[in-house]
Amino acid sequence: MRLKSILSALCFVYFLSVYSQSNTDFKTKSMQQSLIQPAYLVKGDTVAIVATSGILKQRDEEILRATNLLKNWGLNVVVGKHVFAQARHFAGADEERCEDFQKALDDPKIKAIWCARGGYGAVRILDKLDYTAFKKHPKWVIGFSDVTALHNQIHTIGVQSLHAMMGVSLTKNLDDIKHTIQTFKSALFGAPLSYTIKGSPYNKIGVAKGVLVGGNLTILHTMLGSSTSIDTSGKILFIEEIGEYKYHVDRMLQSLKRAGYFKNCKAVIVGDMTKMKKNTTPWGSSIEQLILDALAEYNFPVAFNFPAGHEKDNRALILGRMVELDVKATTTSLVFKE
Repeated sequence: MRLKSILSALCFVYFLSVYSQSNTDFKTKSMQQSLIQPAYLVKGDTVAIVATSGILKQRDEEILRATNLLKNWGLNVVVGKHVFAQARHFAGADEERCEDFQKALDDPKIKAIWCARGGYGAVRILDKLDYTAFKKHPKWVIGFSDVTALHNQIHTIGVQSLHAMMGVSLTKNLDDIKHTIQTFKSALFGAPLSYTIKGSPYNKIGVAKGVLVGGNLTILHTMLGSSTSIDTSGKILFIEEIGEYKYHVDRMLQSLKRAGYFKNCKAVIVGDMTKMKKNTTPWGSSIEQLILDALAEYNFPVAFNFPAGHEKDNRALILGRMVELDVKATTTSLVFKE
């Protein structure tokens, strides 16, 4: 009887071991899978330009440029009813901005939603949106900066999105942002997307493969603890920032680290760190060294100076797509897999 009990116990332990391993393998496999890809655009498709965040005061000309750019690519354009609305800090009241975005989500004729600008405000409409129709017919949501809040929500649904220029990004001389425009078009129409950029002496060399996630550091930090905080396990994280003190950047990185953000991360890509503010008490190191210090305990590659963020050269990134990253001292390459 005793022998029978021992054998039963051993069988149970073996079952748990096998189940645990298979469950771990499943989780590892699922973490490495790309999210659902919306259909690439073709000529004749329709793009909606909507305002999800900051006010577009006296920016009619920039939105007209954006409309003309899309039309020159053979696309149809609809501009949201409330794009030029004004409600204090925002491009219309929360309900107005939500109405435009919801209409674009629900309309099957609209194949992509291009956010007019960033600033602040997207987080205020997140919980007002209904993604029922979007789940059945996914479409590209495009933007950066404050639009990171929407990217996060879309990724928790399981759909890819496009971290790229916005409507007001267009300058009078388009040659000033030719790489920004070219890569945006390539990503939107499904041309192969890959980058080889100049390295940095701060680069932490290595190779990684995983799904690309991320966006603006402040917004990623804001999402912590909510249902729309992204899972970074087994993934490559992209971050960028503008107009922050270095100690603010460090505080956000420390908060993310304490929340386990980097524990199972495969790599970090650092985009533009634009217009860093100077504090009365100097931080004492470069922004690059600050980031390396915050990530010192993790043995994954870190790439600096990637041209994406709040500078004119803002290369398109397909968030939720599987990528291969190769970080060297002299170059960094990023290849988006089909």
